Amino acid sequence: MLDAERAHELTILSMKLSGNLVPDHHPSESFNIKAMGLNFKNPIGLAAGLDKNAEAISYLSHLPFGFIEVGTVTPKSQVGNDKPRLWRYINEESLRNRMGFNNLGGERILLNLKNSNRRGKIIGVNIGKNKNTPNDEAAKDYVDLYKMFCHDADYIVINVSSPNTPGLRDLLKDKGLRDIFEAVSKEKKINNVPLLVKISPDMEEAELLSVVGLVNEFSLEGIIATNTTIMKERGEGGVSGKLLQEKSKKVRNLILTEIKKTHSKAELIGVGGMSNFQDFMEFWKSGGKLLQVYTSFVFNGPPMLYHFETQLEQEFKKRGVRNFNEFLDSFSN
Repeated sequence: MLDAERAHELTILSMKLSGNLVPDHHPSESFNIKAMGLNFKNPIGLAAGLDKNAEAISYLSHLPFGFIEVGTVTPKSQVGNDKPRLWRYINEESLRNRMGFNNLGGERILLNLKNSNRRGKIIGVNIGKNKNTPNDEAAKDYVDLYKMFCHDADYIVINVSSPNTPGLRDLLKDKGLRDIFEAVSKEKKINNVPLLVKISPDMEEAELLSVVGLVNEFSLEGIIATNTTIMKERGEGGVSGKLLQEKSKKVRNLILTEIKKTHSKAELIGVGGMSNFQDFMEFWKSGGKLLQVYTSFVFNGPPMLYHFETQLEQEFKKRGVRNFNEFLDSFSN
């Protein structure tokens, strides 16, 4: 009944207030998985965008998430685009947003991160450039944020794929990404925190293959596929949820194939339109490992996570496996 953004704000506030009151969740150790040199309690994470300002980690970390990604964070605070800027498509379990990287800025968000109860969960930080930073100076924003968060984040994600900051997706082209990767890689040699890039589902095949090539060249730890998609018939902004499912899946499968073909060590984190356990199974059968939810979590709430745990346990029994690695191996046997 509430405006979508107002409902979101109230939800984050309630999570923030109750975060230290909720108990720890203790998942089965059989769900543990190692990737990017990190130990995940389970393979299902929360995508960036829900907890932009790292205010709700203490609550979210008590749920059956293996990892939580906060942001997108920009160096300086931003109010984002004019409201209204968030819409629900209830029947299609989808959302459209044109938020515009609204956030409290790097310093405030870093403080929130430091003061949160992480409960041993992996925390990723999604970083972006400020709207008024020209593209030819974007690399500095990403370097500054990497330096700011590298001591407190478990991994950092370069976001150049949001459709809501003018010209941002231009940085997905070879030169834009190369400039950012070169600049951040220099800092990464000093503070080696896993670095990933989040890509758009609206890219051409050649552009996607180019991204994999650059990720391999600069030894990034992973790719997150995908961000939201532009659907002009729906209006401005990016669409997430079930309306994104097929496009995002096609991109993920192409990336997984290219990673295998190039013997890449990069991890693919799958996100975009995955809303039920069958979607997860398809992703794992295709060679994926870690995945994230966002829109499906908005529509279905925390119970869906406990349900996924039950379903995964049932699959383990059905396949006669003892842990997640054996579960993944069962698809190739």
